[in-house]
Amino acid sequence: MKHIIGGNPAPTAPEVKSVTVDEDSAGQRLDNFLMRHLKGVPKTHIYRIIRSGEVRINKGRASADTRIQAGDVVRLPPVRVSERAADKAVAMASGGIPAPAKDFPVLFEDDAFIAINKPAGVAVHGGSGVTFGVIEQLRMARPNATFLELVHRLDRETSGILLVAKKRSALKNLQDQFRERETGKTYLALVVGQWPANKKVLDKSLHKYLLPNGERRVKVVARDDPDAMPSLTLVKIRANSGAGEAPGYSLLEVTIKTGRTHQIRVHLASEGMPIAGDDKYGDFDLNKALAKPDQTVPLKRMFLHAWRFQCRHPTTGKKVELQCELPYDLSQFLVHALPADVA
Repeated sequence: MKHIIGGNPAPTAPEVKSVTVDEDSAGQRLDNFLMRHLKGVPKTHIYRIIRSGEVRINKGRASADTRIQAGDVVRLPPVRVSERAADKAVAMASGGIPAPAKDFPVLFEDDAFIAINKPAGVAVHGGSGVTFGVIEQLRMARPNATFLELVHRLDRETSGILLVAKKRSALKNLQDQFRERETGKTYLALVVGQWPANKKVLDKSLHKYLLPNGERRVKVVARDDPDAMPSLTLVKIRANSGAGEAPGYSLLEVTIKTGRTHQIRVHLASEGMPIAGDDKYGDFDLNKALAKPDQTVPLKRMFLHAWRFQCRHPTTGKKVELQCELPYDLSQFLVHALPADVA
């Protein structure tokens, strides 16, 4: 509870604390561990109390880069920080404006991780001109959560399943599964054109680069290109509008075996059939026409949705299967674009 004095939050009383390191925090650098436990305390002060010996591990001095282990007892010296200062620290970390507290629709949650339904138009984290994202808002909405970290990422305009770890051990386990390609990630994408039934595998290397204005882009390159990143995408036709209809659309189930930046968008566009509404690799004139208010059902964003996800539970090892249906705006446009196939 906040105690208000003259309209300002009362500062917390400084006191020595001892914190026992749990398994989820094991392996962290001491300075990073302190920044999590001393929210609102400037980094310069954290490094000062480490150098002065006020911070102790198992009663002994330690340096900022010391790796803490499970069971270590860390002495935290008295530090005075108001709740307003803590809020300011969160604000500065997100570009100077406090992230609004927001919980997102939860598809699955236990003590290891959360799977949420990320809406389109929201970045997963702050940075690169974005003040705050999903993770900052989620942390503000859950102030008592000691650990919330993104397991993976989705493009800002992509909706659907996003995983957030609640334990460091879960984060490491799930990220290992992603790295070893042990997870199953399938998206729903609506492309412009009639996708060939025999085009089921896209095995094209990609290269990430920057435009003159600093924006990130990706392009297909030859396999022997020194910057080539092997990229594999599997495509299955779910429905299409049939030949002869203009512009014609195909609804695809797209499973990625590698997690490259903009992989689906670039792979599909490289076949001459970009995702409808894609503002980076799509048909810009068509996108503008589709977004007009006078359209029967306007499409105002990219039609890409993280639909299905499979993994092993990071604690139990049991198979986890998640599914997140299309949001209302995409489902309505789909009925308009492919009326015979999705009725």
